[in-house]
Amino acid sequence: MKKNIGSTERVIRIVVGAGIIAMAFVGPKSPWAYLGLIPLLTGLIGWCPPYAILGISTCKSCCKN
Repeated sequence: MKKNIGSTERVIRIVVGAGIIAMAFVGPKSPWAYLGLIPLLTGLIGWCPPYAILGISTCKSCCKN
């Protein structure tokens, strides 16, 4: 599985995902906040399934494994 998410986008996904998940514990406390797991996990592993299907990559040549 080749990484297809660049480092900047990974950081953004992790921060946004953690922020959305935090809303499950503070704020509106909606179970919809658990959807934040998607950007969090894709940011942590560096691979996004829709990007792979569409042939998109924001990763520079140095991070393709």
